[in-house]
Amino acid sequence: MILILGGTTEGRKAVSTVDETGQPYYYSTKEANQKIDCKNGIRLTGAMDIDTMTSFCREKGIRLIVDAAHPFAELLHQTVAEVASRLSLPVVRYERIYPPRNSEVVWCDSYADAVRRLEDDGITFLLALTGVQTITKLKAYWQKYHCVFRVLDQQSSLELAERQGVDRKNIVFYRPGEEEALLYRVKPQAVLTKESGESGGFSEKLAAAKKMNIPIYAVKRPVLPSTFIVVTGYFGLRKQIERFVPGFFSLRSGYTTGSCATAAAKAALLALLTGSPKKNVTFTLPDDEEMTLPVSETLIEKDAATATVVKDSGDDPDVTNGCKICVTVALGKEPGIRFLQGEGVGKVTLPGLGLEVGGPAINRIPRQMIIHELSSLYDGGLDVTISVPGGEALAARTFNPKLGVVGGISIIGTSGVVMPFSSEAFVEAIRREIEVCRALSPDRLVINSGGKSERFIKKEYPELPDQAFVHYGNFIGETLKIAADLRIPNVTMGIMIGKAVKLAEGFLDTHSKKTVMNKDFLEQVAGESGCTPQASDVVREMTLARELWTRLSVSDKDRLFPALLRLCLHHCMPLLPESHLTILLIDEDGNIPYRLESSHPS
Repeated sequence: MILILGGTTEGRKAVSTVDETGQPYYYSTKEANQKIDCKNGIRLTGAMDIDTMTSFCREKGIRLIVDAAHPFAELLHQTVAEVASRLSLPVVRYERIYPPRNSEVVWCDSYADAVRRLEDDGITFLLALTGVQTITKLKAYWQKYHCVFRVLDQQSSLELAERQGVDRKNIVFYRPGEEEALLYRVKPQAVLTKESGESGGFSEKLAAAKKMNIPIYAVKRPVLPSTFIVVTGYFGLRKQIERFVPGFFSLRSGYTTGSCATAAAKAALLALLTGSPKKNVTFTLPDDEEMTLPVSETLIEKDAATATVVKDSGDDPDVTNGCKICVTVALGKEPGIRFLQGEGVGKVTLPGLGLEVGGPAINRIPRQMIIHELSSLYDGGLDVTISVPGGEALAARTFNPKLGVVGGISIIGTSGVVMPFSSEAFVEAIRREIEVCRALSPDRLVINSGGKSERFIKKEYPELPDQAFVHYGNFIGETLKIAADLRIPNVTMGIMIGKAVKLAEGFLDTHSKKTVMNKDFLEQVAGESGCTPQASDVVREMTLARELWTRLSVSDKDRLFPALLRLCLHHCMPLLPESHLTILLIDEDGNIPYRLESSHPS
């Protein structure tokens, strides 16, 4: 059993992660006022001291504690550390993402230090954005000087502030998105906040104060117990749950070749710069979440170093599982980072992949990840050579030969993490997510293939909660059946052109193992929709469906793409007889130039 200590945005995210499994767990908050849907969780409220938490964990058979509480909940962190020590339990800290500390902020080690600095700097009129619980800690300041406190707009916060002696006229209430307006209205001499991270709105506070030229003071977040294992997002939490509570997730997740190459590249550069090999290396996923991978081997030479990471695909049946991803980083003569082809990495021979013909098959996202990590460590020129021993033989079991990638595998991955492929488990996870969506009663379910398309489509529905967005992966038909079974009234499906072509032909499972793009079918649709003969030439010559965006004329796109959407709608609507379906076709830049809606069911 897992115990999650929440009450924050991170607590909600932790709940969303563990709810996917259908397994029971406990979710505990100090106060009862946080609104959260724990589909499979047992909700607990009220503070627990060391003895109470120890007894609870022992009685309930807790195997893992997830501390997702506020970063300034120091007493709770200390309590968790002591309980974990007594019971030999692992603790995973779901931490916020923090912007780098910069010189524009006056950083304070504590509230007492903040009071001292404010007085030394002659600040006599302060706006405190530190919350109602910090009023007592700042008493030495506000008893002498003018101080306005911002608190949550709830009766308990107002009463607590007044009980501590703060005049009602010196209290303002929190309103989302009002940072700049509040500063303009109060016109303080300075602002005091705390290092609350991105989810705590720290960057927004800093930007507003900077715009109005108001000094900002910030109390640094407390240091966490050294025994806590820190994660900063969904994937990290899932990996630690897989590690400490085996079987909680039915299948293990893994890492892409792009993530492995990024970790190996960073390890190689660190070894080259320091002369010391690293056993583990931390890197950043495209969504800014930090992950750590072990480094199996490191070889340091005079002007180069090579590091190796062994790829773990989890329970996904990936042909590269267990292979070595080796990266050599050498000091370059030219500025910038240059990617070179090593053994077992393919060479691009055809256009359409978004990569230079003749160059190594290292996709865009892995390149960006590697550049991000290396440029943060070294600003000179670097040559990066990625090798995969045995990669040429592995490539024969992939679609690389058909795509014109010869001599090895591709270094790929858009999210950096491999989610295990299991039809039954995946479809059941989809059902659970849609059930959560339905429980929250939004008017609309938005389904999309994955994280990339979700980021694009969220801009269309900014008012919807995160739970309204569900990934169908390749299981379009199964997802629509579940939506119909749960009587979702409005469904929006975001789709990229590759899957749209397959769906238009009638394939409701678009996995590459089940179907590939049918050029004959696509050419037939182009002809029937009135496209020019040049459109047929493009279809016959292209390698990937995404080339349609750049190689077709505007008039041919305006004929072909709506025709494809009409066919998609034709195949989908029998599965959604009582729902209204909107299909959005997303281009490679995240725009939605084509859309089609079904008629409203009677």
